[in-house]
Amino acid sequence: MGNPLYNQMGGQMPGNPMTAIMQRFQQFQQMFKGDPRQQVQQLLNSGKVSQQQYNQAVQMAQQFQRIMGK
Repeated sequence: MGNPLYNQMGGQMPGNPMTAIMQRFQQFQQMFKGDPRQQVQQLLNSGKVSQQQYNQAVQMAQQFQRIMGK
């Protein structure tokens, strides 16, 4: 199965992996509009995201928060 975050990045993390993650996050942050909880709920309700995918995303977000010290 591998690392879900690594897979999300397309399996390509040149140089420092944390730098690549932060660059992708900044790109996402600039493009994202609206309430994140509402957006995720809509994806879950529409079936575009399964409950398992949602749970994995929550776990990854919690890990990211711990890494960032929040």
